[in-house]
Amino acid sequence: MDIQDTGRPSPTAGRYPADEAELTARAQALEAILVDQGLLGTDTIDEIVRIYEQDIGPLLGARVVARAWVDPQFRARLLADATAACAELGIAGLQGEHLICVENTPQLHNVMVCTLCSCYPWPVLGLPPAFYKSFEYRSRMVVEPRRVLADDFGLVLPADVEIRVYDVTAEERYFVLPQRPPGTEHLDEQALAALVTRDAMIGVAKIAAP
Repeated sequence: MDIQDTGRPSPTAGRYPADEAELTARAQALEAILVDQGLLGTDTIDEIVRIYEQDIGPLLGARVVARAWVDPQFRARLLADATAACAELGIAGLQGEHLICVENTPQLHNVMVCTLCSCYPWPVLGLPPAFYKSFEYRSRMVVEPRRVLADDFGLVLPADVEIRVYDVTAEERYFVLPQRPPGTEHLDEQALAALVTRDAMIGVAKIAAP
């Protein structure tokens, strides 16, 4: 579901996540409970974290973006059916059953948020960042996306650029195909993938030229 930029003034301001220490403490407490109850071992937890940090993560999404930049036919398939296109690159699995890719253009900027909780396209973007799960981001992004992007992420978009906010759900997991930065015509697919960031695929950043 996409939500248009209302342009209404902000009743709040500020950056987030508010407290990384609190989030870390919660994660450690949850891990301790799981281990104490015999539900998971520490080795299992470490392996799960490693998989999402190194194997299932933004590096995979970067591969998708880079391929779309260099292969117009793949780009068309990605925008038509992101789940199937990602599967062509071996990217699939839990939280990736219903992927939808939306493309940024000079006239349109897309950004994603989950207003209810923190639904997220894990297979292509890895673990969701703390800001994405914060109440402030989830509530403000749908009301004043232009101001949130500028104030909280330093992304100032021209007034004539339309902003579309996509509400990610368990049934529809969006991610952004960023614009290819200028001056990258000489780069191969691997070099292009190295430029792609998680935040750009969420829509809270643009990819800088090398």
